[in-house]
Amino acid sequence: MKKVAVVTDTSGVTKEEAEHMGAYVLPMPFTIDGTEYLEGVDLSKDFFYEKLNSGADIFTSQPSAGSVIDLWDEVLKSCDELVHIPLSSGLSGSYANACVYASDYDGRVQVIDVQRVSVPQKAAVEDAVALAAQGKTAAEIKEILEAEQNNSSVYIMVETLEHLKKGGRITPAAAAIGTMLHIKPILQVHGKQLDAFAKVRSVAKAKQTIFKALENEMERMGVSRPEEVRLQAACSCGFEGKEEWIRELAEHFPGFEVEYDDLPLNLTCHIGPGGMGAAVTKRVVKFLK
Repeated sequence: MKKVAVVTDTSGVTKEEAEHMGAYVLPMPFTIDGTEYLEGVDLSKDFFYEKLNSGADIFTSQPSAGSVIDLWDEVLKSCDELVHIPLSSGLSGSYANACVYASDYDGRVQVIDVQRVSVPQKAAVEDAVALAAQGKTAAEIKEILEAEQNNSSVYIMVETLEHLKKGGRITPAAAAIGTMLHIKPILQVHGKQLDAFAKVRSVAKAKQTIFKALENEMERMGVSRPEEVRLQAACSCGFEGKEEWIRELAEHFPGFEVEYDDLPLNLTCHIGPGGMGAAVTKRVVKFLK
């Protein structure tokens, strides 16, 4: 049986989580006020949140070619093959570039576009680790996980429009009007896209909208039992009521275990503090316990 390793990046899994899973992780680069940092190396969440709240100029980028290739070479010293699960191809060039690098590895590296970020990306990494443990080859894991691309969605309520304006996702005029009207956009990450999903004027309405969206997604995916899906909550820094949100999700979906993770830094820098979200992801049921 071939030994298959799993590599990902910190847009879905932290360094500590990767170590716990038995996976390998590439730190995502950030430029903050002109200085480059690597998430989990010399950039902590606390420092990032401090800079975000102070209005620092924060930009994201993708892991360098050297960092990707160096990690792959190191991993392949002790493994036969590896699967690489980067941030969704619709949100970053990481996937396309990794495919180029992988062409020099004679099939030993399989780059998988799960088209996810945040908690669903983490779920895909955990699935990949489990499939590798069951003896699946890198090519088989790629085929299985890419067949699940459409079976996940994330919904995020944005508390402040300032960061969407700063990132050019909405115009200054739209941000000003939205702020005046107390509008809280709900964004959806589904497949390759990060799109506007709904507009509400209160956190309570946002929660009801997200509940309904999750229900609709489960129906679309043809799942209904707790063991068929992963229900995950995620919030950015500054959101007050995290525990209440987790409890309300659990009450609205009785019998479902609600997992929680902080929203990754590369999403937080675009939506700002105070974000609240949830995700539903179909499990790779027949391959997992």
